[in-house]
Parts: sequence; structure tokens; C-alpha cells
Amino acid sequence: MTEFPFLQIALPVPLPQAFDYLAPQDGDAVPVGARVLVPFGRRNLVGVVVGRSQRSEVPGGRLLRVSRLLDSGDPLLDDRLIDLLRWCWKYYKHAPGEVIASALPPALRKANGVLPDPPLQFRLTAQGREILGQPPGRARVQRKMLESMEAGPVDERALGGIGSQWRKTLAVLMDRGSVRSEPVTPDQPHISPGPQLTGEQQKAVDDIQAASGNFSCHLLDGVTGSGKTEVYMHLLEKVLTAGGQALVLVPEIGLTPQLLRRFRERLGLDPSVIHSSLSAGERLGAWTAARAGRAALVVGTRSALFTPMPQLGLIILDEEHDASFKQQDGFRYSARDIAVKRAAELDIPVVLGSATPSLESLRNAGVGRYRWHKLRRRATSVALPAWRVLDLRQQQTFHGLAAATLDTVNETLGRGEQVMVFLNRRGYAPVLMCQQCGWHGSCERCDANLTWHRSRGLLCCHHCGSQRQASVLCPECRADALTGAGEGTQQLEESLEQRFPGFPVLRFDRDRVRRKGVMDQQIEQVRLGEPCLLVGTQMLAKGHHFPGVTLVVIVNIDQALYSADFRALERMGQMILQVAGRAGRMEKAGTVILQTLHPDHPALQLLLSKGYEAYARWLLDERVSAGLPPAGYQAMLRAEAHDRSLVEQFLNRAANIFPSGEATVHGPMPAIMERVSGRSRMYLVLQCSSRSALHRQVDPWLPRLRKLAAARKVRWAIDIDPQEL
Repeated sequence: MTEFPFLQIALPVPLPQAFDYLAPQDGDAVPVGARVLVPFGRRNLVGVVVGRSQRSEVPGGRLLRVSRLLDSGDPLLDDRLIDLLRWCWKYYKHAPGEVIASALPPALRKANGVLPDPPLQFRLTAQGREILGQPPGRARVQRKMLESMEAGPVDERALGGIGSQWRKTLAVLMDRGSVRSEPVTPDQPHISPGPQLTGEQQKAVDDIQAASGNFSCHLLDGVTGSGKTEVYMHLLEKVLTAGGQALVLVPEIGLTPQLLRRFRERLGLDPSVIHSSLSAGERLGAWTAARAGRAALVVGTRSALFTPMPQLGLIILDEEHDASFKQQDGFRYSARDIAVKRAAELDIPVVLGSATPSLESLRNAGVGRYRWHKLRRRATSVALPAWRVLDLRQQQTFHGLAAATLDTVNETLGRGEQVMVFLNRRGYAPVLMCQQCGWHGSCERCDANLTWHRSRGLLCCHHCGSQRQASVLCPECRADALTGAGEGTQQLEESLEQRFPGFPVLRFDRDRVRRKGVMDQQIEQVRLGEPCLLVGTQMLAKGHHFPGVTLVVIVNIDQALYSADFRALERMGQMILQVAGRAGRMEKAGTVILQTLHPDHPALQLLLSKGYEAYARWLLDERVSAGLPPAGYQAMLRAEAHDRSLVEQFLNRAANIFPSGEATVHGPMPAIMERVSGRSRMYLVLQCSSRSALHRQVDPWLPRLRKLAAARKVRWAIDIDPQEL
């Protein structure tokens, strides 16, 4: 260790380097991947050792020592995970300490955070069995606890239901020698047979399993209802029964309950769950179990990607096309791309699943980088839903729904079936406006209208989060003429309740399911199969299996047809088919009604007549012609400030000092929503036909940007492979 006296430590500060320190005074060996406490300016910070070196650019006399090593035993992050994180901060040009911090649960980012002790289970001793063979005495609670262990060891969760004083009872039994503790044994899978695989499913399983033990990336491209999850089950079964670990990533927390239920039923073990909405203790427990190898299966959102898993043998990314896999602030990484990188480093397979794959994945599959597995038939052999395009130019609408749509909804409910109504706007109405003078509620801090949430009497901005009380009279002309313009999910819910009073209306949006348990409760109600109406936003479109839904109504998607974002048509096609895929998944045929003012738009015509693969191929051709991703590569310099002129000044100077080469600079350009939270947002786009050439120009440019006087007057960040304008 003395051959490398300087420790390179990543600290949670927005600076582009690791920092050199001397080893602690007590001479304790400090391994790479360990947490340490170090002095930094006037503070003490928790950092992670990311390297050791024989020399430092800082003179030895100025170097500070590590105050103390925070963890005993093995380092928290192993060498391979440190290498992956090092690649991340270099590729995404982000501060090393903030990248490293993203791999630690919040509890371990603090100096007083410690790994919890391994969980224990409790087993009867010979003396305890002898007591059970005797007639019951007066110590009924003690006997009940002993009986709970008769079939085998139990953990604290099982004992918690025995009584409020169960810990005292357990302590008494252990003192007497009737019960002993031991480390919890890892869950072992107990596989339950699933449905017979279709030919397409079996071929995909066989091909992916044939590649196990080596890196390979597989695109599982299957229409909605084709049984992608069943393919996942067979792949997981093989990895878990061989003693390996698996990581399954999903885009939304809302998808985890139904996936967890299916995993428990089929695989016979409890997956560990990791996402940002867990409490600090829950997240630390799941992370620790995965790191120790006790958790065989981890299911999580984007933030679970960096979980240490020593026996990781398979990564699955479900709904790989979803924009939620790209972090949009701070460390702006793509979980999909890093999942592929992590699998390559570990030499294991990774599976990307979707009914509507991203153009990036389709292009990689098309040129042979990914293996392409197509599932074109539903596993239930039920036909894909029939389409009805309703021209709103010829229809009278009621709260956004055409009369013909309402008639079909009525017929569907009358047959005892379920209906899903999809609208991509939450709230009661997008705008509260005055019919007298034309005033409408707009956010003072954003270029956005305030959404009217009538039930709470609030006008809310869904961009900066600001809220204010909705007026009774018009603030401009004082007329009693305020009304909602346009439809939101709350208004649809209310109008459908009035029109179909005999049927429950279940609303799925962030406002309704924000309280814990509401989402699970409503999903369970739908799964009972009784006729009902589901009203919701995109959270309804992602991976849910509702066997009773036979009719899906898509209220309006027209804004995507003429968006300034070149990805809008791709996302529109994905959203339409994902929502439509909820219809008719079991024995009853499904129907999708698509309401639009532009039924003749060529993109819609192609999507509905030829399907997603042909539609995506057309979009790819358009991107190739324009040199846009995935045919080209982009980086974006984003900047924002309260004063628009400061943002423009910084970006113009940044453009002027961009190194010459293959990559070109475009802008400054305003963001699609320029003002958010009172700050003006603009960006430069850097575009190149070669990824490596783009990075060769960006790398020397960033240090120059930091030296600009204008850079200190704005908030700015580099975004590699941006997904949002």
C-alpha cells in the first residue's frame, strides 16, 4: 500500500475531478471503493476512494489527510462498479463525486450512515422442541412463538404478528435456550409452472439462454400482450436456480406492484425493490441485501442500476423505449445505455424489452449490434385490437368525447366490460379562462398556463410546482364568467360519473395516486373484472395487464403531430400503441377509438395501416436524411438564469470558443418551454456524425467554458445524448 501513498477521492461537489489526500494518520489501509471522511474547506465531507497514485500534482506539504475510514470489511463498491462509474463520469462529463453518490443509498452518503447488521432468523433448539411436546401451560404467547418455528426457522417479519411485546418474549425464550438465532439464509427460488410458451417465445428464450455466460444484448420486440414478461420469467428462472442474481429495471414505480406479484407467484421468492420513493431505511436494507448476495432478484427504477450485485448474471430493462430511463437533471445519464455497458463489462446478457422499441435500439438491432427477437402474435392468440379513427371535425364533443365515442362506451359497459379513457392532461382543465374578457390563468414564473384543479380550488403549474387559489370572479374584469377551457382527467372523471352513474370511474394520474396504496387499490379493483371506467394519463399506458378492458379511447394526440421536437412523432407512435395495447388482451376482442382533428396525417395513416416497425423505419429514414440521432450524435449545452440576456451572452461566447472539427454548433436556441420557475432556458446543440469526434471536441471545450466570466452568471450543464428540448 505504501507504494501508492496518495488516495484519489470523489467528493459530492460539482467539480470535475477527484481530489488527492494522504492516508489516515493511524496507517489503516484504505481500499478503493471505501467511504472516508475528509476535510474539505471548512467542512468535513463523505467521499469514496476511486484510485491510488504514486504522485500528486499538489505539493505534498499542502495535501490533507483522510480523517477516518468509515467502513470496516470489504469496500462498499467493488472495482468493477468503480470502473463503470469512472466510465460514466468521463462519458457524461459529470462531476465524479456526484456520479459516485448516485450509486450509494442516501443513508450512506452521511458520515453516520452504517451498513445494517445482517438479518437474523430464529430456530427451535432441542429444548424448545421438548417444551412443545409437553401440555400447554399459562405462557400462551411464548408457546405461540415456539409453534411458529415448528416447521422451520422464521424471521422478524413473521414474529412481528405474534404480539406487541414479541421482542421481549423472544428474548426470554433465547435466554432459556429454547430458541437460537442464525443469519437469514438467502431466498431460494421455488418455480411454479407458467403457461405453455408460444413458438416465438420459446425461440427467444432458447436464443437468449444459448448466449448466457457471455455478453450479448437482446432486443425483445413484442407487440402488446405477446408475453414478453413470460420470456423474462424463463430467463430469470435459469439464472436464479443456478445461484445467480438478476436485475430488472422498469420505468415507473407504478409498474412494480404487479411485476412483484407475478415474480412472487412464479419464482417463489420476494424480490428486493429499489426506487427513490422508498424511505431511507427501506432503500438501505434492499441495497445491502443485494450487495451481500442475499437478494437474488432486484426490481427497481433507473436509480437501481448501480446497485452492487456480486453474482449478477442477467439484466432486463422493460419498456426500454421509455423516456423515464434518461435522467433529466444533475447526472444526466441513460439507464438503458449504461445497463448495456454494465452487462458488457460483466460479460453477461442484457435484454431490452418493448412493444415499441426506441429508434436507437431498432437501429442497433438492424445493423447487428443487438440480437433482434420479434414476437408478433399475442400469447393468448387473441387478435390485436381493431382501430376506429374518429374525425373530430365532424363531431360534437362533450368534455372532449364525441357522441359516437360515448355511444360505444355505453355499449361496452352494457356488455359487462371495462373501458379505458386516455388523456395526457391531469387536473380539471388545462386553463381557467374568462368568457367575458378572455383572461386566462398563466404562471408568473413559467411560459405555461396554470392547470385548474377544481376539487382543491387551486391553479397549479405542473412545471415549477407553484400554486395559487382560484378566483371566483375574473381577476381582470371582475365578471362571474370563469370556466375551464379544454379537458383534464378530473373533468373527464366528473363528466363520466354523471353520464354513467351506475359504474365506478377510477382516475389514474399523479394527483390521485400520490398517496401510498391508492394505485394498488385501484388496480386491484380493475382486476376484479367488474364493468368500470378507467381515466388516466401515461401511467395507464405502461405495461399494465387489465384483462377486462375491451375498449380504449384516446381523446387527443394532435399536439404531437406538429411539435418542434424531432422526437415527438416517435413518442406519439409509442404512446398510441402502448395505450391501445391495453384493449382486448384476453378472450374478448378489443377496440381502440382514436379521436383526432387530423385523420389524414401521413404519420397516423402509416402507423395504423402498416404497424410500428414500418412506421419506425420511415422515421429512421427521416433521421438519416437529417443526420439526427440515432443516425448522428448530439450533445447539448444547457444554460439558464433569471436574466435572458446573460444566458444568451454565455451561449454565444461558448459557441465562439468551440474547437473546430467535425462537430458543428447550432444556436443559441430557446427551450421549447423557455421560462420555468422564473428562469430563462436556452441551449446550444452540438452535432456530429461520429460519437468519438464529438467527444474529442467537447473534452477540451469544457475547461475553457469554466474560465468564462459569463459562466459564473448562469447555471449551465452539458447533456450528452440529450432526449429533451
